[in-house]
Amino acid sequence: MDMLRKLEDGKAKMAVVGLGYVGLPLAAAFAEKFSVIGFDRNERKIEKYRQGHDVTAEIGDEALQDSTIEFTSDPARLSEASFIIVAVPTPINGDKTPDLAPVKGATETVARYLKPGSLIVYESTVYPGVTEDICRPLLEEKSGLAGSQDFKIGYSPERINPGDKQHRLQNITKIVSAEDTESLEEVADVYSSIIDKVYKASSIRVAEAAKLVENTQRDINIAFMNELAMVFHEMDIDTEEVAKAMDTKWNSLGFRPGLVGGHCIGVDPYYFIYEAENLDRHSQMISAGRRINNDMSKFVAHEIVKVLLRAGIDAPKARIYLLGMTFKENCPDTRNSRSVDIYHNLQEYGLQVTAADPWADREDFQREYGIELVDENDIRDADCLVLLVAHDTYSQRSLQDWKKYYRAGKQPILIDVKSIYGRVAAERAGYTYWCL
Repeated sequence: MDMLRKLEDGKAKMAVVGLGYVGLPLAAAFAEKFSVIGFDRNERKIEKYRQGHDVTAEIGDEALQDSTIEFTSDPARLSEASFIIVAVPTPINGDKTPDLAPVKGATETVARYLKPGSLIVYESTVYPGVTEDICRPLLEEKSGLAGSQDFKIGYSPERINPGDKQHRLQNITKIVSAEDTESLEEVADVYSSIIDKVYKASSIRVAEAAKLVENTQRDINIAFMNELAMVFHEMDIDTEEVAKAMDTKWNSLGFRPGLVGGHCIGVDPYYFIYEAENLDRHSQMISAGRRINNDMSKFVAHEIVKVLLRAGIDAPKARIYLLGMTFKENCPDTRNSRSVDIYHNLQEYGLQVTAADPWADREDFQREYGIELVDENDIRDADCLVLLVAHDTYSQRSLQDWKKYYRAGKQPILIDVKSIYGRVAAERAGYTYWCL
């Protein structure tokens, strides 16, 4: 009996290891079809899920409360599963090299409870070769089982876009791969039970590489726009107006300048760079793109200081509020937040900076970054508001709505990094305005 049939008949269970932005939506979708164990070593997170609170905001509290996922932080429960999905983060170290500790740790945990006949699929972003050359040997070593004989492995790169309500797990094209034809068909069948379109990659290495490429090409294109933006500011040209004009051409890609953070675009290129270096190949274009995007926080902070000085503001005494500390709009994820960099950059200039974000968990943010987030209702007598992230709660407001937060009798300064409003409209409304 094949894996899909066993799962459907209740003769096999699925386990999802790592219940973040990738793992939780996967577990919830599969739980509508099969018996699913959701494992995460973070007991605080597991308890919140059991209480029906979705800390990722990806599926929502109501859907979570209705889900049949068996949440646990007990690794021994993995012994019940035959189809195991590993969806843990793959961050980078301080020196920008891949940090494989989470995926190795998850692999060792799975291996300790692995039983013959199991199929393990990795979704974590890695460089080509990690699944077969690092994970499989670990599974063999810690389980005492023989790979390809006692268990099979596969790889299906995650494509979860936090906060995106249009491109959801069920309606995207999902790449799947496995170590042989038979296991590839099993992996494809299981994923096809919840996803409309499945693409079968020719090998695990191809699937691993595809994940790196799809995010790296976005990083490079944003870096291109960021470099243009920095130069256009020197030319006193509005980058957004240039982009709108360019987008009238049929093959324009529609990219915009911005702060590149998060767990994917700002991280994945380093996995490619690392493996290229191991092969004595220096990835010049990708490395240059990373340098440009990493420098944008300093650029924005420097421009904020220039705007304050040109407006005749005593910068060290100015009240500056940063609005939007998550790495992107409509998402509580603060990993690799470039907004945090801007906060610290402005502090280095000796400025008074206060941060707020309706999406970020204040307790987690304080623990991670040592920065206290204030409630928006506590914002008052501002000299400068800095909109860093285009949350709907920000972009749906009019320019007039923001004026209540400013110091009376002074021309309000609005730094609109994402170009939500546009220079003409903002200046007509009486603002000193800057956008990226």
